[in-house]
Amino acid sequence: MTKAIHIIGGGMAGSEAAWQAINLGVPVVIHEMRPHVGTFAHQTGNLAEMVCSNSFRSDDDEQNAVGLLHWEMRAAGGLIMEMADRHRLPAGGALAVDREPFAQSVTDRLRTHPLVTVVEDEVTALPNDGPAIIATGPLTSGALAEAIAQEAGQDSLAFFDAIAPIVHADSIDMSKAWMQSRYDKGETEEERTAYLNCPMDRDTYEAFIDALLAADKTEFHEGETAKYFDGCLPIEVMAERGRETLRHGPMKPVGLTNPHQPDVKAHAVVQLRRDNKLGTLFNIVGFQTKMKYGAQTEVFRMIPGLENARFARLGGIHRNTFINSPTLLDHEMRLRSKPHIRFAGQITGVEGYVESAAMGLLAGRLAAAEVLGHSLPPVPQETAMGALIHHITGGAEAKTFQPMNVNFGLFPPVDLKGGRKNRKARYKGYTDRAKTAWQDWLSSGEEHPVTN
Repeated sequence: MTKAIHIIGGGMAGSEAAWQAINLGVPVVIHEMRPHVGTFAHQTGNLAEMVCSNSFRSDDDEQNAVGLLHWEMRAAGGLIMEMADRHRLPAGGALAVDREPFAQSVTDRLRTHPLVTVVEDEVTALPNDGPAIIATGPLTSGALAEAIAQEAGQDSLAFFDAIAPIVHADSIDMSKAWMQSRYDKGETEEERTAYLNCPMDRDTYEAFIDALLAADKTEFHEGETAKYFDGCLPIEVMAERGRETLRHGPMKPVGLTNPHQPDVKAHAVVQLRRDNKLGTLFNIVGFQTKMKYGAQTEVFRMIPGLENARFARLGGIHRNTFINSPTLLDHEMRLRSKPHIRFAGQITGVEGYVESAAMGLLAGRLAAAEVLGHSLPPVPQETAMGALIHHITGGAEAKTFQPMNVNFGLFPPVDLKGGRKNRKARYKGYTDRAKTAWQDWLSSGEEHPVTN
């Protein structure tokens, strides 16, 4: 008899992981603590309940990375996308769904399947033997979170994000910014130019502080506390402590010389640090924030060099349990210290419904293949799936790892014949390349699925 995969958590990732496994003929047991143990966000005991937005964001599979991810999940026979399409609402180019029938349909499909057992219980410890997938999301229960922290190390599990904004490198104006580490520290040229610097004169700095203090802020959910750690104070909190605080903190101008104006000493400097190995994304150092998203784009584009910045992710501070996946997981999403356990979904450090479900899709396929004694080839990094799994299992810098939505900054640069093309052509190049690679991967690892 084929060994069952135990899936802890019945959200987007857990539901999709279960669907992929049973379509390969592998039985699953889904452990979902709701409705017996609730959270502040969930309202029902349904699987795949949508707790925030009802949008899966853009459905454009030629010009948008998340739309491409939709396409890849559909091509893989994903349950989440099937039900999202079935319960789609008018939303322009976005994929919005009627959330209650969507979740009910996912629940019904899985609960009535002969290879699925749903157990309503709270798992409080890591499974001693496998195979298992932990897909408990950002609201992982306290007992299980503690068990994960004990296994992984307390420093490898975050309970409150301190998220700094991330900027696409090609949207930064390098006629104003420059690359230099403070005091030119480093043994190699790469180390000496590890930071990107944006200078401010006094008037720009004062206007920036005014805008920062006046901007709309997001409040914490009821029951959560704004307990800040010394290393991740929101920039607004620092500014409220005194107008010069940021100049003596993350925006200190010392040890830097602007090659565009070598004789002019900056009043303050905003530093950005590379956020991935490709060098296509940079995070704004020390700029974790409670500002609402609209306010962030307005305020951060006041920074010289970032006037036309495109953000791969905006900043924030909120409860979000996630592990430091680059240090803890192998390339197949297995916990290095306990390889019978895989992690999937938001707890791995991806953001968003679609990204969570996508990582569930991969975890389910990988776990099922292992149970069946098959070996799947690595997921191509040129695909949206591959870009995400590569990011969380080694592509991101472990020291600054934070949750991330899918975006083209995670993909290897596309080689367009004829030189540099406009953005539309470049994004089409990404998606065309990805679709071919994804179809090839599905074909190369394809097993004969069970007909449902």
